[in-house]
Amino acid sequence: MANGKWPVYGEITGPIVIIGFGSIGRGALPLIERHFKFDKSRMVVIDPRDDDRKLLDERGIKFVHEAVTKKNYKKLLTPLLTKGGGQAFCVNLSVDTGSVDLMRLTRKLGALYVDTVIEPWLGFYFDAKADNASRTNYALRESLLEEKRAHPGGTTAVSTCGANPGMVSWFVKQALVNLARDLKIDFEEPVNGDREGWAKLMKKAGVKGIHIAERDTQRTKKPKPLNVFWNTWSVEGFISEGLQPAELGWGTHEKWMPKNARKHKKGSKAGIFLEQPGANTRVRSWCPTPGAQYGFLVTHNESISIADFFTLRDKKGKVSYRPTCNYAYHPCNDAVLSMHEMFGQAGKAQPVQHVLDENELVDGVDELGVLLYGHDKNAYWYGSQLSLEEARKLAPYQNATGLQVTSAVLAGMVWALENPEAGIVEADEVDYRRCLEVQLPYLGPVNGYYTDWTPLDGRPGLFPEDIDKKDPWQFRNILVR
Repeated sequence: MANGKWPVYGEITGPIVIIGFGSIGRGALPLIERHFKFDKSRMVVIDPRDDDRKLLDERGIKFVHEAVTKKNYKKLLTPLLTKGGGQAFCVNLSVDTGSVDLMRLTRKLGALYVDTVIEPWLGFYFDAKADNASRTNYALRESLLEEKRAHPGGTTAVSTCGANPGMVSWFVKQALVNLARDLKIDFEEPVNGDREGWAKLMKKAGVKGIHIAERDTQRTKKPKPLNVFWNTWSVEGFISEGLQPAELGWGTHEKWMPKNARKHKKGSKAGIFLEQPGANTRVRSWCPTPGAQYGFLVTHNESISIADFFTLRDKKGKVSYRPTCNYAYHPCNDAVLSMHEMFGQAGKAQPVQHVLDENELVDGVDELGVLLYGHDKNAYWYGSQLSLEEARKLAPYQNATGLQVTSAVLAGMVWALENPEAGIVEADEVDYRRCLEVQLPYLGPVNGYYTDWTPLDGRPGLFPEDIDKKDPWQFRNILVR
């Protein structure tokens, strides 16, 4: 194999422009160096902070110490993406940068593009004048779909291609194939873009819904002090999505809806939102190591895109099947403490915000997978159980959480390079087998587990509850009220 034991997947013939050099940008750099052939003198990193500039200076990589904004993005990026010929690659790993606008520009310039989230320009998440419907990830995704409809085909731009959203969409397909085989269903695996075929298979398997079920057990060497926000990935990103409304893909099996739930009037109508922040909303879920756990119902793009992808409609266009889908996230304990502290201060973020790197953590695992539930085998979790120790051995500059993200970015880049004229695509639409083939060496143990647990289990029984005992997998039983 080239490059030591690591494969080189292809050549990037033009400039590589990395927007953002926080924890994910820093972790993606060695993977790009390891797996692609490119001219290092044509790589540029842009970030308003220069905390880790020494990593770039050591490599002779150009650094632009500036923020990419709505006012300057065209003037700033155009010369960087077009200089010297070849096909450029824009890798957007930043916050407060308008993904759809950047995508439009890069495709116009013939440059490949990948990001990990549909990011808005600065101010969107905390706009007091905006109603909650317009602050949702549903609204952000609809802006992407509108751009896709308006400009079909053309240069590839892979949207929302991190761990989640991103990798978990590939896990859902693999988990569904595993489940269907174990249920002894006679089926032929649908091709990647066959939404109807995949939705029919999920319906046939009897899946009522999906949790993106995650437990981060990484621990720090020192306890968290007061008035700081610690996390194992972007603090700004977590606070932003945590203060957005709680959102989920809304399935056809649901019989009950929370009083503060709201439907959308336009678009796919695949999701709903609650009039409360996601990181202050708890749900019951299950992961292999802890078993039953509480998670936060934090909004994520995949909650909507997965529910939308696996939707079946009748001849009149009415939805006949759709799974419920929501994120059920238990971050590292320090992040839980940080979030409680922040909400206790009326949602005002702490003045010190810090991403815990691999040297500050002592041990732990980020157990991130998908829980397919409601079928004849009850529930099936499939995902990555990557430890901090293994992440350290596999790649520099990142903890277990970061490596799950950066390796998904790598997979998205490989797919884009191999499919350069696919237009705008969501992670749900790319070749899940190829992407997992690229990513699996970085994910630690990837396993599937069946469980008999349901949201009706483990309740203390000391207080009256408004639950549905006949149908354990109703959202009524999952939401902690």
